[in-house]
Amino acid sequence: MQSISVFEIIKVGIGPSSSHTMGPWNAAENFLIQIRTHHNLQDVREVFVEFFGSLAKTGIGHGTDIAGMLGLSGENFKTIDTTQIDSKIEHIKVNNQLMLGGEKLVPFVYGKHLVLNMKKNLDFHPNGMIFRAVFNDGTELEQDYYSIGGGFIATQNENSMEKVCIRTLYPCHSGKDVLEYMRKLNLERISDLIFLNEQSWRPREETEKEALYIWDQIKECIYKGVNKDGILPGGLRVTRRAADLNRKLLGGKLYRDQEEWYRMVMEAESTFTNINKWVSCFALAVNEENASFGRIITAPTNGASGVIPAVLMYSQAFTEHRNLDDIIRFILVAGEIGTLFKKNATISAAMGGCQAEVGVSSAMAAAGLTEIMGGTPGQVLMAAEIAMEHHLGLTCDPIAGLVQIPCIERNSMGAMKAITAANIAIESDPAKARVTLDEVIQSMWETAQSMSDRFKETSEGGLAIAVNVAEC
Repeated sequence: MQSISVFEIIKVGIGPSSSHTMGPWNAAENFLIQIRTHHNLQDVREVFVEFFGSLAKTGIGHGTDIAGMLGLSGENFKTIDTTQIDSKIEHIKVNNQLMLGGEKLVPFVYGKHLVLNMKKNLDFHPNGMIFRAVFNDGTELEQDYYSIGGGFIATQNENSMEKVCIRTLYPCHSGKDVLEYMRKLNLERISDLIFLNEQSWRPREETEKEALYIWDQIKECIYKGVNKDGILPGGLRVTRRAADLNRKLLGGKLYRDQEEWYRMVMEAESTFTNINKWVSCFALAVNEENASFGRIITAPTNGASGVIPAVLMYSQAFTEHRNLDDIIRFILVAGEIGTLFKKNATISAAMGGCQAEVGVSSAMAAAGLTEIMGGTPGQVLMAAEIAMEHHLGLTCDPIAGLVQIPCIERNSMGAMKAITAANIAIESDPAKARVTLDEVIQSMWETAQSMSDRFKETSEGGLAIAVNVAEC
């Protein structure tokens, strides 16, 4: 088993879904590479993409079709102007043409060249898709892809994870491994072990720089979210709430920019109730941005992108653990916990329900918070275990296939559980714990395998069926 960098788990993304938006987008970009490698882009006559299973069933609500078209157009989700997405898609649909790779204009009729096949699943993974290019000489190039969670893609023959997975000096594939290396190396903080392993990818100073870049992106995303009113796209008529909550918590005080707002938050009344409301505000802000194709931090997925930002912002605004070193160590430990779930279970809701997304992100955040609170390695792992234990069995049943209900509020709940788990762990003796992190990860995977597909991001069960969308 190979190691995964923490920055493949916590990274810049775009809403609304890592598996249903970023994954297909990455697949489309990879298919362009395949065309350029084996053929000539100018020789393409037509290009087709067909989505299957969960990608098809919730594809419209998750923007899977949009991701496919923009990816084939040569756009990159890390750099695209998100305010231009609607106009770019409208141009493709109205003109029935697509600028393939930004170079070659090809016919592209929605419903013919892009199909959402809701009646068929591909065997390899619920999030399957097939891209096909037809060339002027009649030859074809076809490639299957599978979105396996967190934006990662794979084919039946090759896994893109291999490009980011390498052998580290102290490979940690389980909680047991982490504790064993901590003992052998006589280290006191898990983040010190992660620093050593991350040097397999980059120097320490670059690791610190990347973590602080993630923090800057988190602050920017929250700030955008607390300054936007209105209705979220998709037809459910869900009202943005973070901005109104932000105004109430600040007593209507005005601010000129992000830094002034941040200072006002840090100076805000820190009663128990107020802090709880702020944590919810942070999480709501991020997930409302995610639901409207905003740029967010995937941690470990988009549907769960509000948990870690909310808990990290809480630590900086309302605790004494608020220096840059704390931020870096929080992110490193949170990311490392995410890799354990990725390697031993899943971070894909289509494979494991929402326990694999909000549950994992809550465990990650709990571990990161415990680390900077001064927790021992055992307490850090214990916090992650507690957070996941109380998300076991959590289903993914988005109404109308949108990451709005119950997803947005669910991130607030995940953040609250993470903080609670950290507080419990920091006051506990891990030696007396009856359940280990490795055991809860195994239990989560067993639960995922036993869960009905109706509750795995298909919108065929739970709230998605119980709620009459027409009445929303």
